[in-house]
Amino acid sequence: MGQNSAMNPVDLPLRDIHLPTPIGWWPVAPGWWILVGLLLLSLIIIWSLRRFRQRRRMRRLALRQLEELAKLPETELPTALSRFLRQAAISHFPQQDCAGLNGQAWLEFLDRSFADQPFTTGTGSCLSDAPYRQAMQIDAVALISLCRRWLKKLPPQNLPSGRDR
Repeated sequence: MGQNSAMNPVDLPLRDIHLPTPIGWWPVAPGWWILVGLLLLSLIIIWSLRRFRQRRRMRRLALRQLEELAKLPETELPTALSRFLRQAAISHFPQQDCAGLNGQAWLEFLDRSFADQPFTTGTGSCLSDAPYRQAMQIDAVALISLCRRWLKKLPPQNLPSGRDR
């Protein structure tokens, strides 16, 4: 092999360049799984916050309505409060648990969230018979305060899901 002998490329033991197979879409890289997980987590958090705010809004609305009822004259107040508490109870508890209650059973239902039983033995006892009496002396401020305490102790309201609306 001298200087003038040229190398023939056909004679060389070379192979053609082989490209790797193209990268497929599946399986997805771990970063995408993390992104999907974060998106799902953020959707769950947003949904939970909306439900929490809606429940708080319902409670604030009930407390505002209670303040409006506080402006009623003392003769109309016990009847209006009893009706208002019944509406709040029906919207927070199953209807069969509270809708048909009256008298002592209604007061005992209202006392379920209190240890000292303020409705059956205290200020709230006037709610059972006040609608049937002409003139009755009540402590309006204490009664409104008791109703406010009861509203604040209500369990979260069962809200309809998005599909049921």
